[in-house]
Amino acid sequence: MFTVYILQSLKNKKRYIGYTNKEAEKRLKEHNNGSNSFTRQNKPFKLCYTELYKTKAEAIRREKFLKSGQGRKFLDEILGM
Repeated sequence: MFTVYILQSLKNKKRYIGYTNKEAEKRLKEHNNGSNSFTRQNKPFKLCYTELYKTKAEAIRREKFLKSGQGRKFLDEILGM
């Protein structure tokens, strides 16, 4: 299983969208420990949203959509951001 996840920075409200084959909570901890430059600069984060997919290809496709203009609008509507 693969998880598409949305994190929101508690520092400045920025969003991070990613996918993983790990548990979302474990990945959140990695981000809050500074696993990449974006999350290192904008931490701490909270986990806002997750979706599960059977294949990596499906997760990547959904991640790309959520990063698009339509995807950001969808997230704004469902997350109230």
